[in-house]
Amino acid sequence: MSCLLLRLAAPLQSWGDSSRFSRRRTRTEPTKSGVIGLLAAAQGRRRTDPIEDLAALRFGVRIDQPGRIERDFQTSIRRRPGAKPEPMPLSYRYYLSDAVFVAGVEGHEKLLDGLDEALQTPQFPLFLGRRACAPTEPLSLGVHPGSLEDSLRAIEWQAATWYRRQQYQVVHLELALDAPPGDVLAESVRDVPISYDPTRREYGWRDIMRPTERVVVPNPGGRSEPDFLAALGGG
Repeated sequence: MSCLLLRLAAPLQSWGDSSRFSRRRTRTEPTKSGVIGLLAAAQGRRRTDPIEDLAALRFGVRIDQPGRIERDFQTSIRRRPGAKPEPMPLSYRYYLSDAVFVAGVEGHEKLLDGLDEALQTPQFPLFLGRRACAPTEPLSLGVHPGSLEDSLRAIEWQAATWYRRQQYQVVHLELALDAPPGDVLAESVRDVPISYDPTRREYGWRDIMRPTERVVVPNPGGRSEPDFLAALGGG
C-alpha cells in the first residue's frame, strides 16, 4: 500500500458533515467526503459519475495548525415577477481560519499516482469545503510508500512560521484516522460519499479513531516551557 498526502491550507476552510437549512457548520478537521470531492474534481469527474474507487480509500488527517472557528451570517431576498421582494431567513455559515492540515488517502499506488498527477493539472476548480475556499500551494505532498498512519507521522510539519513561534519547543500533533472495524472508542460520522448527484446526494457512515500517541515535533524556534517550580521558589 501507498499514501497520497495533501497539504490543506487556506485563509478559510469549511468542512461540513451535518449542515442543514440556515446553519452551515464546519468540523474542526477536513472530512473524507470533502477531500474525496476535491480529488474527484481534479480528475474531472462529474457529480453524477461513480466514486466507489475513491470512497474505498482509507482516509486520515494530521492537525498541524488548528486555526479558529469564524462565523459569518448572510441575508438574501427572493425576487419573483409581479410580487414584492421576499426576505429569506438569516443564514449562519461557519469557517476555519488560518488552519493547516495534512490529509492522506491510502490505497493502490497506480490509483494514487493518477490522483497526484490530476492535482497538478486539475480539470475543475479545487476548493476546501466551499467554493470560496481556494487552497494555497503546494496542495499535493506526493505519494509515499507505507501505511497511512506511518506516512502522517513521518511527513514534515506544515504549520506557518508565525504559528510555530507561538508554540513551545516541543509540539504534539493530533491524528484522526479511519478506524478499524470493532473499535469501540471510535466516533461515528456520516461522511462517506456515495453520490454527489445534486438531485440525490447520499452519504454513508464511517468511524474515526484518534490515537492517544500524538506526533511529537521539535520546534527549536518556539517558546521555552514555563518553569512552574522556579515560579514557586522550588529547586
